[in-house]
Amino acid sequence: LKVLRHEEFEEGCKASCNGPYDGKWSKTMVGYGPEDNHFVAELTYNYGIGEYRLGNDFLGITLVSSQAVSNAKKMGWPLKEVTTGVFETEAPGGYKFYLEDKEKLKQDPVLKVTLGVSNLQKSINYWSGLLGMKIYEKDEEKQRALLGYADNQCKLELKALGGAVDHGTAFGRIAFSCAKEELPSIEALMKKENQKILTPLVSLDTPGKATVQVIILADPDGHEICFVGDEAFRDLSKVDPNGDKLLDDAMAADNSDKWFAARNMKKVSA
Repeated sequence: LKVLRHEEFEEGCKASCNGPYDGKWSKTMVGYGPEDNHFVAELTYNYGIGEYRLGNDFLGITLVSSQAVSNAKKMGWPLKEVTTGVFETEAPGGYKFYLEDKEKLKQDPVLKVTLGVSNLQKSINYWSGLLGMKIYEKDEEKQRALLGYADNQCKLELKALGGAVDHGTAFGRIAFSCAKEELPSIEALMKKENQKILTPLVSLDTPGKATVQVIILADPDGHEICFVGDEAFRDLSKVDPNGDKLLDDAMAADNSDKWFAARNMKKVSA
């Protein structure tokens, strides 16, 4: 994955982009290609927070990449073969990745993102019935479903947990871009259907870059969903050739591990 852009913020986001934290934070966008036509992960860093308690809400990301499997083996990174040719591994923060040992897809190598749900049919009704996602697969026996907006895009997999969803103290949401004029309609539909709106239609600023309009929803299990106006987002999301350097400079300036160690302190656990 490549660093596509890196941004620093002195205060918490008014749409809770960095979770329920109100201090200094940063975000780094990483992906296999530009945000316009690839799935991209937004890595948020809250200064002073050392670790988070993970829940069972986010179950993993599946990548199709023999190169990723090869890299892991070369680096001695722990891999567990869960089915033939599919390896489970874990990022430093505990997040799961599933690597399919095949050549990268012509489109985005990120195949799917998997979320845990408490009631599969109720979640399908929300994501498909209300948000308009197409159902690609549904397996009653395994209590899973695969949904998406387009054949050549990363898919959303919903998997029933057999119990309640626990969001832990970490934080995340799924974001989609759409035409700006669609945002008021999405908001109106959610109000009409008495669905939860976490952040009504609002404008968010990024220092030195575009201002985007977003609305943030919550599905029946509290999974957060952000819809962002595409026109301004295309400007905001341009690949920054200085992204790697900005990230390296921020990490060097942070030096927080040494700062805490010198004061015989530990970073806060969220």
